[in-house]
Amino acid sequence: MSYSAGKNFASEGQSKVGVLLVNLGTPDAPTPAALRSYLKQFLGDPRVVEANRLIWWFALNLVILNIRPKKSAHAYETVWTDEGSPLMVYSVKQQQALQNKFSEKNVLVELAMTYGNPNIPQALQNLRAQGCNRVFILPLYPQYSGSTTAAVTDQVFKELKSWRRVPDVRVLSAYHNEPSYIEALANSVREHWDKHGKAEKLMLSFHGIPKRYVNNGDPYQLHCEETAKLLAQALELGDDEWMLTFQSIFGREEWLQPYTASQLKAWGAEGIKDVDVICPGFAADCLETLEEIAVENKGYFIEAGGKDLRYIPALNDRDDHIQTLAGLIQRECVGWL
Repeated sequence: MSYSAGKNFASEGQSKVGVLLVNLGTPDAPTPAALRSYLKQFLGDPRVVEANRLIWWFALNLVILNIRPKKSAHAYETVWTDEGSPLMVYSVKQQQALQNKFSEKNVLVELAMTYGNPNIPQALQNLRAQGCNRVFILPLYPQYSGSTTAAVTDQVFKELKSWRRVPDVRVLSAYHNEPSYIEALANSVREHWDKHGKAEKLMLSFHGIPKRYVNNGDPYQLHCEETAKLLAQALELGDDEWMLTFQSIFGREEWLQPYTASQLKAWGAEGIKDVDVICPGFAADCLETLEEIAVENKGYFIEAGGKDLRYIPALNDRDDHIQTLAGLIQRECVGWL
């Protein structure tokens, strides 16, 4: 008597390892309509905005989604490329580079976004259709936060609830102190200095979260601080040569401080003439780095008296970054590969 393996998975002997790379997401186009759809999903996630759901529903749907999409669409237009959103362009390059590294090891690498497209459910279904009985989830957030990494796992396990057979699943929660990640960041700074010279200050700007989240147990601030200290040590910087700050503040409540914009204004007023800015928490360049830092915050610094702000690109698809991600996959999938 013979039995069918079923339509969901290949036979045990043919089992493959699926790697799911996940970043935050991007609208499908730099238009108010696309931004409204994207922001509704993003800001509607209780992992992102921890607030009374009824009150927040009214604020989001009656106020924010009627005001912010147009403004955000204009900002996206300034960074949009012929290939599309920078975040998507670099994320695809990361996925392709990793697939090439593992092409002979029965590993399939899929890309997904927590919000927008390609989405997590479809990416998981793609891996299942190709015979992946084991899945490694790699959120592209070096520093853990409930508002990012946990949002990924929420969607992964929500999708798996509907599956007859659930695959073996492993999730990497953070890699904020991974030596190869720190070295890749340091390499990018050294290369920038070799080309442009070293500024008076190096700012390490991370995406902010409400201070309340940290008070409730989120380790994000500790992870950011450890990354910053390790990078400063790798670059042999004195305490007065660098500073950790937090950007992308939203709403009225207190977020993690010091704020990037406020610190740049203060430095400009103090007579600091040039600043280098790196954003270690972003695995790929996006609106928050290319527009918020390199344009908006540069303007704040210059208006306050500064002369030049130089943004150091995210790691994107640099060889040392791809090698870091490949090393994480290799280590976390021990026994599978």
